[in-house]
Amino acid sequence: MFGIENYLGFIIAAIILNLTPGVDTMYILTRSVSQGKTAGLISVAGIMSGCIVHVLCAAFGLSLILSTSAFVFTLVKWAGAIYLIYLGVKTLLEKNKAFETSQSEYAVRDLAKIYKQGVLTNVLNPKVALFFLSFLPQFINPNHANGPIPFLILGGTFLVTGTLWCLFLTWTAALMTNTLRQNKMVGTFLQKLSGIIFIGFGLKLALDND
Repeated sequence: MFGIENYLGFIIAAIILNLTPGVDTMYILTRSVSQGKTAGLISVAGIMSGCIVHVLCAAFGLSLILSTSAFVFTLVKWAGAIYLIYLGVKTLLEKNKAFETSQSEYAVRDLAKIYKQGVLTNVLNPKVALFFLSFLPQFINPNHANGPIPFLILGGTFLVTGTLWCLFLTWTAALMTNTLRQNKMVGTFLQKLSGIIFIGFGLKLALDND
């Protein structure tokens, strides 16, 4: 089908990879736990929008620039690392708002900010782009590798499985919010922990030489 080989195997691999925790998972979890289901859903939308960018880049060959240019890869990597560290420091220093606002009270600008941060967290990670570029071709017939359709189908499949998993994470994490909402100490702890985790991911991305 459209040059795709072992589609079932790809679905299984995609599910396993989606279950592997990373920066995106942590972003969704921290938003969902500290700010509730609405913030969690918006963060999922942001992360998945970033993934769409990577899928399109892989499908139309733009990700090849990252794999062939060490300078561009390093530039994007450091941009992503700096942004994650900035996000972590900002989370550590800002006044704790965890559990203080009901999901229905979020202003549009707050939700837009959560969405934008989700998009940037994903897009500014060059390893995500290289992942799609290296993973998707393994399930495409070489005779069809130059066309974008198989990349788009496989990428879309990966996005569907990833979205379903992220929605499950959001739902379960939001349940914790409802349970812990009255405990400000827990909210403060989770906010500070989130900031430290983002800084850690940023440092890891910056120092990783792979």
